[in-house]
Amino acid sequence: MTDILVVEDNEELGALISDFLRREGYTVDWKTNAEEGLDVLRTAAYKLLLLDVMLPGMDGYEALQEIRREQKLPVLMMSARTDDKSKILGLELGADDYIDKPFSVSVMGFKIKALMRRAYDMSEERQLLTYQNISMDLTTRTVFKDGKEIALKGKEFDLLEYMMKHPEQIIRKEKLFNEVWGYGCFSEQGSLNVHIRWLREKLEEDPKNPKLIQTVWRVGYTFGNTGGTEE
Repeated sequence: MTDILVVEDNEELGALISDFLRREGYTVDWKTNAEEGLDVLRTAAYKLLLLDVMLPGMDGYEALQEIRREQKLPVLMMSARTDDKSKILGLELGADDYIDKPFSVSVMGFKIKALMRRAYDMSEERQLLTYQNISMDLTTRTVFKDGKEIALKGKEFDLLEYMMKHPEQIIRKEKLFNEVWGYGCFSEQGSLNVHIRWLREKLEEDPKNPKLIQTVWRVGYTFGNTGGTEE
């Protein structure tokens, strides 16, 4: 998962912002129009969006409306429109904060840190698991695919958690069942197969041809591509 997506059409300012954020330790992608920004948001996960209002073609307000139909990531809007009406509009459409142009990149940096803390409780130690486009927050028990939250039931979450902690390994069915349902559980192992199917339906591009959660015939499952090791 990349930390920040910057959408800014001014080449000089976009480069300045991106360079500053990278020096601060963030990973950054930069796009120069809203359409490109929306495209990349649909295929990649980001922790925060830095969005300019006055963009060529679709403006930042329109882009924000599209984003809020699909995602909840924090959004910091940038604009030379400093009147209260413009700021209120941005906040009403779903922006988390607003910064007036021209601005100090240091002030921008503090605003980003504040939004990150608010959104992800970065002041606390959080337990995060990530594999390819799937991320899991063990503290809040939430799962995201391409930045979009995926609703999982209790045992679905527990099952995915165990597999994400043992990626690219062959996990025997008996081991997986006992670790998730508990040793001595009276449930049938068929419950494992059902929950695997449910996870595939929620996480796989094609559940009938799974690439993420794969079956190892007569043995068990793997999460991700396996090198043949067994857990």
